[in-house]
Amino acid sequence: MKKSFVSASIAAALALSSFSAVANSTPQSWQDTLQQAKGQTVYFNAWGGADNINDYIQWAADRIKEEYDVTLKQVKLTDTSDAVNRVLAEKAAGKDTDGSIDLIWINGENFRAMKDNNLLFGPFSQSLPNYINYVDENARQSLTQDFGTPVEGMESPWGMAQVIFMHDTATLSNPPKSIVDLLTYAKANPGRITYPEPPQFLGSTFLKQALYELTPYRKALSQPADSVDFDKITAPLWAYLDQLHKVAWRNGQTFPSSSQEMMRLLDDQEIDVALSFDISAASVQIDKGNLPDTVRSYVFTNGTIGNTHFLAIPYNSGAKAGAQVVANFMLSPEAQIKKQTPTIWGDLSVLSYAKLPASEQAKFDALPRGIATLSIEELGQTLPEPHSSWVEALEKEWRKRYAQ
Repeated sequence: MKKSFVSASIAAALALSSFSAVANSTPQSWQDTLQQAKGQTVYFNAWGGADNINDYIQWAADRIKEEYDVTLKQVKLTDTSDAVNRVLAEKAAGKDTDGSIDLIWINGENFRAMKDNNLLFGPFSQSLPNYINYVDENARQSLTQDFGTPVEGMESPWGMAQVIFMHDTATLSNPPKSIVDLLTYAKANPGRITYPEPPQFLGSTFLKQALYELTPYRKALSQPADSVDFDKITAPLWAYLDQLHKVAWRNGQTFPSSSQEMMRLLDDQEIDVALSFDISAASVQIDKGNLPDTVRSYVFTNGTIGNTHFLAIPYNSGAKAGAQVVANFMLSPEAQIKKQTPTIWGDLSVLSYAKLPASEQAKFDALPRGIATLSIEELGQTLPEPHSSWVEALEKEWRKRYAQ
């Protein structure tokens, strides 16, 4: 998901505010919520950079309208922080009701910024019927810890993602399976390796993946970046990138803007390895004719970074009931099965398989995996996200060193 950090000037202004977020202090029965939601329009701010994801959201909007008489309108973002800054600005202006945003696709430092600035409605997620019925908080730490920030019911899980790599088996049969191997391959094959430019979220994730593998101080990554010796911990990363950029695609002078561009470069045989946070990305693009059917996905031997992404409701939403209905529908087996279908999105479900009825388990079991989609077992170890403060710290240092 696209992300960045929030406006420092607005955040500073809000530090002077004594406003406390509207909490869900008077919980209603779900039937009351459904009744109140009827006729509401929910403005859903979500990254709009992938057609298949936008198509899925439109499918969900059609179903929600049909089932609940709630209108879901996607506001397509290029950067989630734009939505966060809008809520910050509305709060600074005293617009505490009928805000312009009702639901945000969010995680990481954007969630932390909203939570720290009392911009969230809730807690609400743990009272959603589908959360109660189908989510197991003990199944994965990222369901309750969003990049190190406690969720505490202030956002509802929507899907899970993990970094995967792609290669064309017709031209590369044995791809590099670690950060160190990637550099070795790049040196032997100049111009064939690259990564998205930070602060694009996948580019920033590449930095975190490399740091996780290279630094001898992994435990420090779970702490705020300003509470540890940042220079000492990250020194191996910058030494690595200094070497990689010399032999990278276009000599490290320019970088792809996204995973989508990396896949185009892979299709054009300009590079040998592409990245994605979508485990079915290769299958989807093969199905669309954008990649050859010889492309396959893989992960590094010792694991890759994964996380959970969420839906959050701003404190000043004028359609809180409708937003909760949307979040609940997105947790339904119907919506999660559709979402995990490889040729539609392929996003990993947040539902507990064990908590599903046998009929729904069978539907998950019957899902086609996609020609280049890894199974849960093949995904191997999921590495935890560092504390959310590492994103901005790494991006800032990267820009200082490498931005043109």
